Amino acid sequence: MYGWIFRRLPGPLWCRILTSALLIAAAVLLLMQFVFPWLNQFNPLNDSTIGGSSQP
Repeated sequence: MYGWIFRRLPGPLWCRILTSALLIAAAVLLLMQFVFPWLNQFNPLNDSTIGGSSQP
């Protein structure tokens, strides 16, 4: 699949490598800024009972 995408990019080899790097960076940025914070609310591993209010 990645080879198919790389072959479909226009331009010489150096341009395809640069475009691929920019596409990867954009995908990582999109995931880190929007997708992962949204998914964090559904993660049960963040629910902690240590340090909660103590009852006498």
